[in-house]
Amino acid sequence: MKKLSRRSFLGNSTSLSLAGFFGLMPALDRSNQKPKGDFVHHVYFWMKNPDSAEDKAKLIEGLKTLKGIKAIKLARIGVPANTNRDVIERGYGVSWLLFFDNLEEQEVYQKHPVHLKFVENYSHLWEKVIVYDSVDV
Repeated sequence: MKKLSRRSFLGNSTSLSLAGFFGLMPALDRSNQKPKGDFVHHVYFWMKNPDSAEDKAKLIEGLKTLKGIKAIKLARIGVPANTNRDVIERGYGVSWLLFFDNLEEQEVYQKHPVHLKFVENYSHLWEKVIVYDSVDV
């Protein structure tokens, strides 16, 4: 295997970047591609006992059980970031961000026995839930 110097690596990288910039690498040009049509489902949970680390851990444990549902393309569990601007909502305890291929896959998730069991087993931990659904444009 030929060893590249830093200079030759950077030179090659710049050439590739310029090739892509000038349209010489159409495989990397995504501007003409059709949108994916992804469906985004973002759930925010306000805890009944917001100061209980145990309740928050229990809810996160429950959310992790949902990750095995095949209809989910990508799942992320979050807690409020340590940011402070007037437009940031920090009152929730846990967020659940999901990506699906389409609305139909999200509906499969909603009716899935694992999801229904999650609601049954963990809903006592939250006092309020807000959901934001959106589609990729």
